[in-house]
Amino acid sequence: MPEAAYAPATSQPAGPGTPADDPRWAALATQIADGTRVGNGSKVGIFLTDPEGMPAVEAFVDEVYRRGGIPQVVLSDERFDRSAVAHASTEMLAVPAPLEAWSMEWADVHVSFRAMAVPVAGPVDEERLALQRKGKGVVSTLRWRETRWCLVRVPTRAWADLIGCDYDTLLTQFFDGCLGDWAARRAAWERLAAEFNAADTVRILSPDTDLTLGVAGRTWVAFAGEANLPDGELATAPVDDAVNGHITFPGRFWFAGAPIDDLRLEFLNGLVTGISAATGEGLARKLLTTDAGAGRVGELGIGTNAAFQLYTGDLLLDEKILGTVHIALGRAYPECGGVNQSSLHWDIVKDLRDPGGFLYVGDRAVIDDGVADPALAGGTAPAATGAAS
Repeated sequence: MPEAAYAPATSQPAGPGTPADDPRWAALATQIADGTRVGNGSKVGIFLTDPEGMPAVEAFVDEVYRRGGIPQVVLSDERFDRSAVAHASTEMLAVPAPLEAWSMEWADVHVSFRAMAVPVAGPVDEERLALQRKGKGVVSTLRWRETRWCLVRVPTRAWADLIGCDYDTLLTQFFDGCLGDWAARRAAWERLAAEFNAADTVRILSPDTDLTLGVAGRTWVAFAGEANLPDGELATAPVDDAVNGHITFPGRFWFAGAPIDDLRLEFLNGLVTGISAATGEGLARKLLTTDAGAGRVGELGIGTNAAFQLYTGDLLLDEKILGTVHIALGRAYPECGGVNQSSLHWDIVKDLRDPGGFLYVGDRAVIDDGVADPALAGGTAPAATGAAS
């Protein structure tokens, strides 16, 4: 039987949610391609975690082809992760996904479009979920070692409903937090980072928190539109044995689709020595025993994005908000001088925008009684006192 002649699919009018409906998707694609330096011959691995992120993927694939790159798209839907937690053997759960790992080794550039899928209601097997995260951590390590990468957290209507927010408001803040004059902001943030390099300590202080982190000899790095979108933070790697005190994260946030409420961590000489949470305490304990480095702080970051102010409960978005600070348990970034190694890198965000919130870098209060120093905004308007929600 002769092979059928290939014919392209019939062109259809752009439907709701397609890039043709909103030129901001194309602008976002350009921003990502510029930040990851996509060019002629670039091998670009693209992960999509939920179909609601398709407008972003379509626009980015178009941009990669325009630049002469080779895009390859993997549907790494988070629903499949839930199936694995429910049914896979423990041995299989801990194994890095082979296709995902191969993609990191093949690609020059990696971009993950992580649409904000609503967590599934019901009990979570915390031990099995933590085991799965260990395998995923191996893939993440390959990403930052082998590729020029960007993670994009794409808002969805379902997440807007979950947090009681208008979707158009969430989407507008997302684009405002992704697009803009990153070069000008970078210049301002690098000047501030140079000043922070002289500091020996950072102190996070609020009515429920008093945590001191040693940063002497470590390097502060400005993140300005390349590796995460929305972007905007100043980050360093605390000295491994110089974190002391306690920090509380009131309210609910999600990690790997599981809720965690009112988490409190206590530190002594760099190690987590106490953990409590109203919900998700078991998961937190399992995560912090992933490996020898999981119970130490690998990153300290300060949010500097004045455009994104809506607290969402999603770590990748909330850590960029001007007026917040975050710590990441586990793997440190070598470019900051960090040496802690782990397959875990768990960012947790502390909102300091209410009265009583302070952040000191050395002697300088960069968040003073809930108000961010205008210098943190990189030339944009500072956050007002009081957290947006």
